[in-house]
Amino acid sequence: MRYDFLKHFQLPAASAVLAFFFTQQCFAGSGIPDKTVVLTLDDAVKSQIDFVAPLLEKLGFKATFFVTHNWMDDQAHFLSWEEVADLNRRGFEIGNHTWTHSAFDRAENGAKLGEELQMVDDALARVGVPKPISFAWPGDNFGPEALEQLQLHGIKLARRGMQPEVPYGEVQVGPLLDVKKNHPLLIPTTGDAYPDWTLDHFKKVVAGAKDGKIVVLQFHGVPDTVHPWVNTPPEMFRQYMQYLKDNGYRVIALRDLLPYYDLSHPPADPLLKERVASVRKK
Repeated sequence: MRYDFLKHFQLPAASAVLAFFFTQQCFAGSGIPDKTVVLTLDDAVKSQIDFVAPLLEKLGFKATFFVTHNWMDDQAHFLSWEEVADLNRRGFEIGNHTWTHSAFDRAENGAKLGEELQMVDDALARVGVPKPISFAWPGDNFGPEALEQLQLHGIKLARRGMQPEVPYGEVQVGPLLDVKKNHPLLIPTTGDAYPDWTLDHFKKVVAGAKDGKIVVLQFHGVPDTVHPWVNTPPEMFRQYMQYLKDNGYRVIALRDLLPYYDLSHPPADPLLKERVASVRKK
């Protein structure tokens, strides 16, 4: 016989108990489903619309495409603003990746970030794309002044790299996202895809998506012939995505993390006061 414990409470008391448990689920991160993966792609590479987007649509996956104007003059290898608008119409999130893809870890550069965010917003508005709420740190560099600019600009979520936990260029598993510890403007990358990734390594990266922790993936071009150090071969990307599909992973955009954060009381992330400058090519 099922034991109905609620009948032993007066209604107000039962409601209070349920409200307590609901609050804990919502704001402690315990309501995050296992196998939750955030998929992000940087730099507005042409292959993202030619190859990546159709594959993701076929699999029913969401993603965030972080766009920068920096390489857009090369129309053979990078997206136009009209193509970015097409990705938006197809249901993908468009995030801000600055106008020049500069490093914003130093104080003098960090203070200029707001201008670059606005330039991207204006270009997106001209093709009908709404103002982004998500941002990716160019080169995975960040500092306190730039963080302040993100807040002033209304950015809600920002993805950093695997640094400082994992040195750039090393094929390791990066930090998992813990919404109780990681500030929403310093969301860590768990896997930054390099050309020498293997399917076995990819499986290790996504295996941590459990017990309230989220895996965040960072890709660039598929392929990326202009920036070969972050190239992902199309066949390998296909294998990675098929593995997620076959094994029941929930693949979401960065904006889909909003329900898991209490933005009025963000975590006291110690990296908020740090300057992180990644030694990297991109």
